[in-house]
Amino acid sequence: MLTRRPHVAGTEANTETAEYVKSILTSNKIKSHTVSYDVALTYPASRSLTLTPEPGHPPIVFDLRQEIYNGDLYADVANEVMMTFHGFGKTGTVEAPVTYANYGRVEDFAMLKEMGVKVSGTIVLARYGKIFRGDIVDNAYAAGAIGTLIYTDRKDYGGGGKDAGWFPDAKWMPPTGVQVGSVYSEAGDPTTPGWPSTEGCERRAYEEAEKLGVVPFIPSLPISGADGETIISSLGGRLANDDWQGSKDAPTYRVGPGPGVVNLSYNATKTIATIHNIIGVIEGSDEPDRFVLLGNHRDAWTFGAADPNSGTAALLEVAQRLARLQKKGWKPRRTIIFCSWDAEEYGLIGSTEWVEDNREALKSKAVAYLNVDVAVCNEGFTASATPQLDELLKWTTKQVKDPKNTSQTVYDSWASSSGSPQVERLGGGGSDYSAFVQHIGVPSVDMSYRVGGYPVYHSMYDDFTWMEKFGDPMFHRHVAVASIWGFLALQLADSEILPFNYLSYAEELQKSAKELEDDISNKTTLAPLHKSVDALTKSATKINNEINAIEEDIQQASPRKKDFARARAINDRLMMAERAFTDPEGLSGRPWYKHLVYAPSKHNDYGSKSFPGIDDAIENAKTLDTAEAWQSVQHEIWRVSRAIKQVAQVLSGELT
Repeated sequence: MLTRRPHVAGTEANTETAEYVKSILTSNKIKSHTVSYDVALTYPASRSLTLTPEPGHPPIVFDLRQEIYNGDLYADVANEVMMTFHGFGKTGTVEAPVTYANYGRVEDFAMLKEMGVKVSGTIVLARYGKIFRGDIVDNAYAAGAIGTLIYTDRKDYGGGGKDAGWFPDAKWMPPTGVQVGSVYSEAGDPTTPGWPSTEGCERRAYEEAEKLGVVPFIPSLPISGADGETIISSLGGRLANDDWQGSKDAPTYRVGPGPGVVNLSYNATKTIATIHNIIGVIEGSDEPDRFVLLGNHRDAWTFGAADPNSGTAALLEVAQRLARLQKKGWKPRRTIIFCSWDAEEYGLIGSTEWVEDNREALKSKAVAYLNVDVAVCNEGFTASATPQLDELLKWTTKQVKDPKNTSQTVYDSWASSSGSPQVERLGGGGSDYSAFVQHIGVPSVDMSYRVGGYPVYHSMYDDFTWMEKFGDPMFHRHVAVASIWGFLALQLADSEILPFNYLSYAEELQKSAKELEDDISNKTTLAPLHKSVDALTKSATKINNEINAIEEDIQQASPRKKDFARARAINDRLMMAERAFTDPEGLSGRPWYKHLVYAPSKHNDYGSKSFPGIDDAIENAKTLDTAEAWQSVQHEIWRVSRAIKQVAQVLSGELT
């Protein structure tokens, strides 16, 4: 049901998936409701792309279609797949010579400048793979380009060459495969920044969002690897560096500009569409006003077998397992909330609108948020978290058998892949944890089986057949994710004392502070930062000692009201400490991002940064190299230091 039809946000097919998810929850006696928002979305009305390889040569007209494969079980609904486009892409028609810009990163455009290549006035061709596609378009615009084409190079998505084959015979992206996606650089409805898109709400004009640059200034299109190579073949100019070249059997990559000239035309339909979040609730027995939230988005650019409905399947599996526990008389200590988000693909819209709608209640009551987007698309397990959840995450993976080798645990295989389990951080804006961590400061986890890549990402080929043949043939990894997710939820919902350890946070911050030392000049000092981290270490040690003492008391005697009150007080300190990393003013120039430790990189929405405000200020100071610019770096260091000091005070439970 979830992947039978393409189901882009705002369409009838996606409304049907919402109804399906709600029906599964309610049939399992989980109290559920629908929360709808009216949000700004864009859909493709028309687009075209032609290439004139050389002056006087006939133009090549690209059909921009993803081909149906032999034996395609979904050929009957292939006409429902939207034409390839960029969500929130700019309407416009441009014609110019093409410049090849590798992955479209800031450093790639710097290299072109160093090579003496003039990007201004050209259309940039870049391959996807290192940074968020919206940042590729923004970086191209900053370099003076008038349009952008983004393709999936077979070096990255096609197995490295023709010999690898492609789907349905192998897992790799077919030559006509196109990775669609959003180019919107912020979170939530761009016409309601910072407040929910409820009926009759204040709404700014879409044109205002365009002027502010949260959606691109220049038109863009996603194209296939085959079309990208055709355009590459039309370029002359300097030979691209070795690390800019394609696979061994690809044409030689030159950077241009031209002589190939492209005419790119895109026309978008802007609309206010209704999206639907499904919220299911298992109410807690002892602390119903404390929430453990599990979330996954439901909308997909096409069929979405891996992204996101492998996660939706896992979410429903967790819900059904907990429902069976309820039938046996179990009730969680704290309330468990299942969240099925809509319109994530356009820019985390469903989750962001809901968090904005419930901001104050969540800030005072949310214990943790557990996110799974793509549950499975490859073999290796990976996880990201805010640091106080590291130990819980590792403990949980020790309780679940490895789906590939049942003689060991998920933890064992996770550790052996890198020497020790590497918990990444939630600084990127890649999924629905963003509003929880980066906007209101809720401890969070995100996890997936995806190490080794996801070749058919955001394409028409991300269907059930691909998942069954290549993603997870026996669906054992789906079961493993659901098991880890469920165990995490139970520990957070039922443990008398929340299983948080802020010593992990202090160690992480100390490491991140040390990494800054090589980047700052003698005009600034990290002393305030080191001092505040030391204070956090002391407070984390203090509360850990208190936890040990109360746990011993609880074990030695029957529970008393006094013990409940002591546990509640400690839990409130553990829960609220993460909030103190946020600042009401937010990051400089990006006020929605209020967390001063974890937020997206300014030039890569997918990139995770520690101390993003400090990093942004350092990059600016390196460019300007003025006393004022370095003073801004010092100011950002002080801001973070003050936030960490507040965290230490919350954990200590004492006033100054």
